[in-house]
Amino acid sequence: MTTRAVHPSTYESQRSAPAPGTGRQILRAVALTATVPYLALKTAWLAGSRIGIPDGSPLLDPEPFLIAANAVTVAMDACVILLVLVFTRPWGIRVPAWTLAVPVFVATGLLTPILLAFPGQLLIRALGFGADPAAEAVREPFLDPWVFNVVYTGFTVQGLALAGLFVPYARERWGRRWQGVLGLGLPSSTGVVAAAAAATGLAIAAVHAYWAFGGTAGLDAEQVAGFSTARAVVTAVHGMCALGAGAGALLLARGGEIRARWPLGLAWIGAGATLSWGTWMLIATLGPQLDGGEGPSGTAQLIYAGQMITGSLAAAVLARFLISRREG
Repeated sequence: MTTRAVHPSTYESQRSAPAPGTGRQILRAVALTATVPYLALKTAWLAGSRIGIPDGSPLLDPEPFLIAANAVTVAMDACVILLVLVFTRPWGIRVPAWTLAVPVFVATGLLTPILLAFPGQLLIRALGFGADPAAEAVREPFLDPWVFNVVYTGFTVQGLALAGLFVPYARERWGRRWQGVLGLGLPSSTGVVAAAAAATGLAIAAVHAYWAFGGTAGLDAEQVAGFSTARAVVTAVHGMCALGAGAGALLLARGGEIRARWPLGLAWIGAGATLSWGTWMLIATLGPQLDGGEGPSGTAQLIYAGQMITGSLAAAVLARFLISRREG
């Protein structure tokens, strides 16, 4: 009688995850519910509705670029539903890792700055700082203030619920990848990439900090006129993410006795946020501007490209680290 060895990857593709407990079932329901407001609004706009759009808004006569962008964002938010099912259904553990890594990485990147910036904006507003959203909407009509509150509250809930679902899923499937300490450093070539990510991340963070505190160099007149406390918070958060991406990549490359989960999480979140938002903002600047203006300055576009570079370099170090842990 002979036995046939089963490769670990084959075993992983055949096994199923245990049924989620009550806590994860609640998080699943919360995450799915949180997608409804955004999907409903975007679908209504694509169908021609003007709900939440005030008179005088450029959204009342959308360009083909904006229509395409709305369709893309509907598909992106619909992917959240798919991720929730992957994290909570028994068949989710058998989804190939390479098809799951990219959407999870992008979702982490897009939602993290919102999770940080939106509560910060609410806090600043509650303390009496910044302009009144209703007054801003009257002066520069774009969307009714309630739309931002509903949409970004939904995004915040989505991000928290997805994190609560992904952590136990990842622990069941890849827990060994971040157990213990970092250990030996990565090859010197990866160290060079990490150093480049840290350098560009530091430079991007410095520029964002300068803009967040009211600096105007590198901005056009329209950007300077549109400066607000709320935008300063968003700018500061993007700077923090760029700094985190570089720092996480550097720690992963150096190795040592630090517990692996912390620099791994820092690199994953920082790289995802910096790469995803840098790409999104750069694409937005290349399309037609809703207000008919010339769009952000060349310096701003350069910063968005720098965010993409920082995130890409950090992601490369992150991938090399995960591969080394798998080989180990």
